[in-house]
Amino acid sequence: MTRGPVVNHVGHCVTDLDRSVRFYTELLGFEVGWEITVPDDPTGYLLDIPAPVGLRAVYLRAGAFVLELLHFDRSGNPAPARRVFNEPGLTHISICVDDPASVVDRVADFGGSVAASMLPMAAIIRDPDGQLLELLPMSYRERIARDS
Repeated sequence: MTRGPVVNHVGHCVTDLDRSVRFYTELLGFEVGWEITVPDDPTGYLLDIPAPVGLRAVYLRAGAFVLELLHFDRSGNPAPARRVFNEPGLTHISICVDDPASVVDRVADFGGSVAASMLPMAAIIRDPDGQLLELLPMSYRERIARDS
C-alpha cells in the first residue's frame, strides 16, 4: 500500500522570534511545541545561506498543523516583503478562531495590522512581519467538516 504525502510543517521567516511567538500564541492560540538552534555548516549548505546562518526555529502547533517560525540572527537578511494575494507563491494562512472580532480588536497590540475586515464573515490581518492571515469564525470550520 502506497501512502500519499504528509505535510510536516509550514516555515515562516520572522525578524523578531520572541515577538512572533507572542503574536501566534497569545493572540491566535497556537502552542509552543519545541525549539531548535541548528548548526551553521549543514544548514548554510542546505538553505544556500552563507555562514554565519544563525538559525533558531520555534515550532508552534494548532491541532495537527505545525508552523515553524525561523529566525536568522545574522546581518544581510532581506527586509520583510509586503505580500499580496496575487503574488506567486504561498499567499496566506487561514485560521479559524472562536471570536474573530476580538482578535481583530487586539491585533495591533501584538505588532500586527488589519488589512481588511468583513466581520463576522472574515478578516485579513498581517502578522508583525507582514504575513497575510485570513481569520474565519470557528463555525466556518464546523460547516466544512459537516458538509464533507
